[in-house]
Amino acid sequence: MRAPNEIDFWRGFALVTIFVNHIPGIYFERFTYRNVSLSDSAELFVFLAGCSMRILVDGAARALPAQWLVFRLEARAFNVYVAQMVVTEMAIALLAATAFFLDAPYLLDWHNASAVFNDPVRAHIGLVLLTHQLGYFNILPLYVVLLFIAPIVALLHRHAKALLPFVSFIIYAFALIFGVNLPTWPVEGTWFLNPLTWQFIYVLGFLLAGTDGIGGFARRHRSVLSRLAIPVVLLGAIIAFSDFSPDPVDVPEPKLLFTFDKTFLSPARLIHSLALTAIFARTYKIIAAWIPRPSEFLCLLGRNSLIVFCALSLLSLMGQILRFIFGGHVALDALIVILGILLLGFIAWTAEWRDRLRAKLASKPLSPPHSAAF
Repeated sequence: MRAPNEIDFWRGFALVTIFVNHIPGIYFERFTYRNVSLSDSAELFVFLAGCSMRILVDGAARALPAQWLVFRLEARAFNVYVAQMVVTEMAIALLAATAFFLDAPYLLDWHNASAVFNDPVRAHIGLVLLTHQLGYFNILPLYVVLLFIAPIVALLHRHAKALLPFVSFIIYAFALIFGVNLPTWPVEGTWFLNPLTWQFIYVLGFLLAGTDGIGGFARRHRSVLSRLAIPVVLLGAIIAFSDFSPDPVDVPEPKLLFTFDKTFLSPARLIHSLALTAIFARTYKIIAAWIPRPSEFLCLLGRNSLIVFCALSLLSLMGQILRFIFGGHVALDALIVILGILLLGFIAWTAEWRDRLRAKLASKPLSPPHSAAF
């Protein structure tokens, strides 16, 4: 088990925020930071994923030959892919069961699920190919793609460091300028989180987590960057409070450069997310000293981010169903949030307890076989 650290803390923070935000209309949604920000926890989660990958590449995997590094990273990607398949099918079953027992067939249309019931053959092919995604279950598909390209990022970092940010930025700019996104199928459309643009914040997380290049530059000029970030964050808060968003009709071409589009991670969202990172970087020790127990709890969630993310996806859907059945009352909303967060903590603790038990059993010497009695 890792000791509590800054990345796990902020990842745990992002997970709790995503859980609340994935229950639309819930009372406590108004207290999440996306209400005072141009960006939200999705950017934070992907950025931290890039940071974690850099720590792995520079740490435990530093001495691995290229082929073993690729194998290790692709194995992780496959694990996340399997998790996406399982949690999506569980969500589909949950929607189907709710519609059946409540005699409410219109629930089968929730969150882009109707194709699964109306066209199950093609829809399930799409689920396997990640070209069909349920609403609120579309972050892990992006994460799968990012992990599958992680070996390219790692190998470019090893053998062509200067090329990595250049290639990543070119792909980001190309997708923004020409509006290129991956298609969905069998329901015609595009990905909610475009991997062609979101890979850029993943790569930025990877680069900024290092001690060389732009990561080293950011560390050496941390105080200056923090001061420069303050007006950016304040401006974003004012824009969010005023509920202002540029009308695509009124902005010049290429329009995605000037809007606040989440799908394409438009520059305003990206810059604001990086500004928040600059301000809150290195604050973990202060926060942990002020509120040690909540900090340890968030680190626990962050250490077990995959299983916690899968659990929160299903728990948030359950919260949506409960609010549909009983209505949106503050007391029910509080119960959903409190029980949900406690369950996330229990699931993370159980995962670590299982790992500790396995390690303990593995460290025990095998008992010699007993002599047969004659």
